[in-house]
Formats: sequence, structure tokens, C-alpha cells
Amino acid sequence: MKWMISVMVATLSVLAATMAQAGIREAVMDRGYLQCGVSTGLPGASSLDDKGNWTGLDVDICRAVAAATLGDASKVKYIPLNAGERFIALQSGEIDILARVTTWNLTRDSSLGVNFTGVIYYDGQGFMAAKKLAAKGVDDLEGTTICVQAGTTSEANLAAYFRMKGMAFKVVPFPSVDGAIDGLQSGRCDVLTSDGLQLHGMRMRLLRPDDYVILPDIISKEPLGPVVRHGDDNWFDIVKWSLFAMIVAEELGITSANIEQMKDGIDPAVLRFVGRQGGGGEGLGLRADWAAQIIRQVGNYGEVFDRNIGKQSSLKIKRGLNNLWNQGGLMYAPPME
Repeated sequence: MKWMISVMVATLSVLAATMAQAGIREAVMDRGYLQCGVSTGLPGASSLDDKGNWTGLDVDICRAVAAATLGDASKVKYIPLNAGERFIALQSGEIDILARVTTWNLTRDSSLGVNFTGVIYYDGQGFMAAKKLAAKGVDDLEGTTICVQAGTTSEANLAAYFRMKGMAFKVVPFPSVDGAIDGLQSGRCDVLTSDGLQLHGMRMRLLRPDDYVILPDIISKEPLGPVVRHGDDNWFDIVKWSLFAMIVAEELGITSANIEQMKDGIDPAVLRFVGRQGGGGEGLGLRADWAAQIIRQVGNYGEVFDRNIGKQSSLKIKRGLNNLWNQGGLMYAPPME
């Protein structure tokens, strides 16, 4: 009898926890769309194209979560945020997910009431300088004026690095990407510092991009990834596994072009992925084909990378650290079993 009571208590506890943690998923499903916080406009990460559609690496993680949760990658409302607004918007519930070139670090992960769900891009802080400076690296930036976006890890890294080197500099902080870009091309500063991915996107927005060069030096680790707020483990799992699904699909060779053919094959790993074997999306509270919907509508990680910032894009960024783990990179996902 005591054993039965213990089992009942344990079962009720699990059910209660599951109900409590299903809040954001249920809210998104009831609302019919996902609320996603993105940048105010950064090519390659999140920006409006000439047709008024949001595109970019961060945008595609939002689309992937919408495809998994709602079965439709287009059901996303994008909310542009500057660096100072982004965590407040997430904490207040204005957005369901923050996907805005945001660095995962200890302070943010432990003191802001948020959870980072993974790494979508392994980056590092760099510098873009006016060619007229003839700078070959960071050590040539002694005495320069440097633009930086306020409220970012770049601002703190900049001060720490130059102080450690004993180099003099003047910093000009701006609240937005637009301000930092304008500051550079108007001559208020000689150099702009930010994460490497952002520098490539910012350079595209300059009126005369050929007048500026991105220096080779990297002064920090900047793992960028989507963020959710504390207190909803189910939603944390959904966002986390939406990213993992794109990585696993690339490992398995599943693409948006061949998924319909591969789902009818005999490879058990592929059959589990598309929901034809195993528990599918039951543990996440999603349909069995949640991962297949991501690949059909958004693509695997390699497709998303190439389309937004890689060889098919105007940025032409090489995979490097963002290659799969079995191809010399750091992209690795747990098995989907």
C-alpha cells in the first residue's frame, strides 16, 4: 500500500511539474505564433530583405522553433531589440525566445533569470578599422578612437584587453548597431569593435565598405545562441532540441531537398528523426514529425549557415569552428534516441 501511495505521489508530482512547465508552449500554440526578439538589423544574423521579410541565422532558429511547435515556420512575430532592451523583453514575457547575436557567459546565465539553449555560432570579438590607418592588427590601434555598442560583452572586453596591453584608446559607446555604424563612417571613431559575425554584417551596411578592413585578431570567445527565461523546462527543451535537430540532420545527411526520400528508407536513425520510430516528439509535447518539419521548412544547420552567412551568402564566411565535430569543428549534438 505504501508503495502504491509513493508511486501515486511521484506520478502526481511529475504531472504537476509537466503542467507548470508547459506554459510557454501552450501560450504559443494558443496564440498561433511565436514572439522572437531579434536585432534591429544585422545582415547575416537578422535583417529585413528587399521584400520586407526577416532573414538571417538568428531568424532561422526562430523559424525552426515555430516549425517544431506550430508546424509552420512562418508563424513568427519578430520584435527588433537593441542590446539594452533584449533581456528585459525576455524577462518580462514580451518575447518567447531571444535570438539576437547574444553571447553565452556566466554572468548572464546565472544572474538574469535566463537560460542559454545552445550555441548557434562560435564567434570571437574582432575589430574593423579604416584602411587609412594602415593597421595590420590590434597592436596597431594604440591611441585610436573605437566605437562599440553599449551593453554588450564587447564593451567590457575592449576595456579589459587594452588595459592589459597598456594601450591608450578612447571609447565611443552607442546604444544601437545603427549608431555604431554611423559613428564609424562619419569619422567619430577610427575603429569599430564587435563580434566577428556582426562586423561582417556591419561592413555590408557601410556606404563605402571597401574603405574599411576587418583585422585578423580575435580577443575573446563569443559563443552565440538563443535564450529563454527560467522556469519553463519544457520550453527550454523545445528550443534546445530544435537547434540540435538541425545539427543532427546535417550529420545524417538529411536536407530540405532529400528528406521526403530519406524518410521512406531503412536507416533507423533517420526513421527516429522523422518520427516514424521511437517516441517522436512525445517527451517535448510535440507531434511525432516535429524535427522533420524543421528540416522541410528551414533546413539543416549546414543549409542555414550557407544560406545566411556562408558560401551562398554575400558574407562568404567559412565554417571554421562551426563545422560539424566530425569535420574539424565544434558543432555537436546529443543523439536523438
